[in-house]
Amino acid sequence: MNEPRIVELRVRLEAPPADVFRYLTEPERYVRWQGVKAELDPRPGGVFRVWMDADTVARGEFVEVDPPRRVVFTWGWEGHDRVPPGSTTVELTLEEDGGATILSLRHSGLPDDASAAIHEEGWGSFMLRLAAAVAGGEPLDQV
Repeated sequence: MNEPRIVELRVRLEAPPADVFRYLTEPERYVRWQGVKAELDPRPGGVFRVWMDADTVARGEFVEVDPPRRVVFTWGWEGHDRVPPGSTTVELTLEEDGGATILSLRHSGLPDDASAAIHEEGWGSFMLRLAAAVAGGEPLDQV
């Protein structure tokens, strides 16, 4: 059996942690950088569900919510056998950096190299969109 894979990314965002945190927990802000619709209940055990498009849905639940420093939720894809809903964990840690924020993302429990590569590419693209959104700009076209 393969060992689960981990994706780790860091990005500097031009906004304070409290502002960035809102983009991770408020549905109307979340969809500015990822997805077209979000159902978020940011409390341990609360629902995490994001429609990337009409047919592609990421689903899990919030595990930890520590404003404005940390958000942890489970993650997976509805109708997907390799990465089903709630089968992996996404940890987002925010560190203040001179009025900006260093966001560290750790996505663990991915089943294989192919899944890790796809999620690393996806998160990398979405981190660019998040950077644009929190800076007050328009995110790039939906990926």
